Amino acid sequence: MSHPVDDLRAAVARAATAVAGEAPATIVIERPKQAEHGDYATNVAMMLAKAAKAPPRDVAGRVAEQLAGELGSALVRTEVAGPGFLNLFLADAWYADALAHVLAQPHFGSGTATAPERVNVEFVSANPTGPLHVGHARNAAYGDALASLLSFAGHDVVREYYVNDYGSQVVNLGRSVQARARGEDVPEDGYVGEYVATLALEIPDAATRPVEDVARDAVDVMLGRIKASLHAFGVDHDVWASERTLHEGGQVPHAFEVLGNLGYTYESEGALWLRTTDFGDDKDRVLQRSTGEHTYFASDIAYALDKQERGFERMIFVLGADHHGYIGRMKAMFSALGHDPDALDILIMQFVHLVRGEERSSMSKRAGEFVTLDELVEEIGVDAARWYLLSRSHDTTIELDLELAKTESADNPVYYVQYAHARIASLLRKAGEDAEPAVELAGELHPSERALVLKLLAWPGEAAEAADRRAVHRVGIYALELAQTFTAFYRDCPVVGSEEQAFRLALSVATQRTIAQALDLLGVSAPDEM
Repeated sequence: MSHPVDDLRAAVARAATAVAGEAPATIVIERPKQAEHGDYATNVAMMLAKAAKAPPRDVAGRVAEQLAGELGSALVRTEVAGPGFLNLFLADAWYADALAHVLAQPHFGSGTATAPERVNVEFVSANPTGPLHVGHARNAAYGDALASLLSFAGHDVVREYYVNDYGSQVVNLGRSVQARARGEDVPEDGYVGEYVATLALEIPDAATRPVEDVARDAVDVMLGRIKASLHAFGVDHDVWASERTLHEGGQVPHAFEVLGNLGYTYESEGALWLRTTDFGDDKDRVLQRSTGEHTYFASDIAYALDKQERGFERMIFVLGADHHGYIGRMKAMFSALGHDPDALDILIMQFVHLVRGEERSSMSKRAGEFVTLDELVEEIGVDAARWYLLSRSHDTTIELDLELAKTESADNPVYYVQYAHARIASLLRKAGEDAEPAVELAGELHPSERALVLKLLAWPGEAAEAADRRAVHRVGIYALELAQTFTAFYRDCPVVGSEEQAFRLALSVATQRTIAQALDLLGVSAPDEM
């Protein structure tokens, strides 16, 4: 079932072809900024002026004549504006049909991807050397919502967590725990948070066992806590990939072999290097040091190759703010492996500042001074935490106002959107089980009804653009605008007991479904009562 605006676009294309013998490759149909300028507008006449050999306003008039025949009674009138814009004024019957289109699809707005891909979204991937803090919380909320949004668009998505359970930071955790177990000071490059003392009490014989064994047990305990924290936050990964397994399972030497056979590695000063400068990087990168130790980049390459061999067509890495330097080398590595670097999306998250008055909370895992994900959820709840962490583009800093997040008022956007959903649920209960929503019109539509239908029709395009641009925050913006548009409708248009009850119930149901869908993509609940 085609979208009503797509049908409009197709009608404009046919009218344009009738006037100029051809239509532009892209037909723009958009909402005018002011309601008095029509329901939709198109600039097609300006695009056709050269081919039609006539001024744009004249072409617009000719397109309008053709469009009247194309749309029939669905079109009330047209208006030529400015240099050649064509404004379209649509009949109430068109709005009723449009609402029927929305209601006919249980997952309205889904399946918009024109070329679905098998996508791996790797996110959080925090070192298992301490609890998750609010920076990880933003990464978790964003990665999870992005995966949901891509799935909604029609892609085959896998959520993945890369466990950094290999290397010096793990050994340092083991040494820190062992020092605590022995009553000694933590090493200079160790971890000193209170959680380390707790680990020392929980791990058997931590004072006397080999530090490698203590480190492995500590990682297992911390990983269990990370999984529990994420689950409570509404985040569950499909795959937990281990860096240690890449080394012990032979994937790292396998990656070296693949790159060597392609001619992209060389030895110098006893170390093994990758020619990343052949692919735009600013310098070649070491894979294996002269000591025989593998670099982090070696693990990254083996991990990327492992994903490729698992059949992913697109890889999305959601990384922290300190990872800007990774982009060039990762793109170069991907090219060296023979794949399109444009199929690698590296998304850098910016910082989160928790604000309470004028105070900000610092975060340092080594120093043990940070606000954990669990503490954030305990204070403001999952819904508020996820909403606010997703309220801005991932590449901008967020200041999360803890007091506002707990406020139950219209000033709090997540409360406002959820309240709109609950208000509709209350309205439906009040109407009773026998009240049947219907799209048949009992009278002339109120402008607020028309505005609400138009806002609903915008949802598929908003969701598609949010997925394509990795702009999860646009879903929240749309949900808030939809809730505001519904509030205006609710204010202006009595529902229960009115002559237009059936249509207005149908409009309310469509709105409730769409609000619930948007909130679900964000990982925020849609309550029926508040």
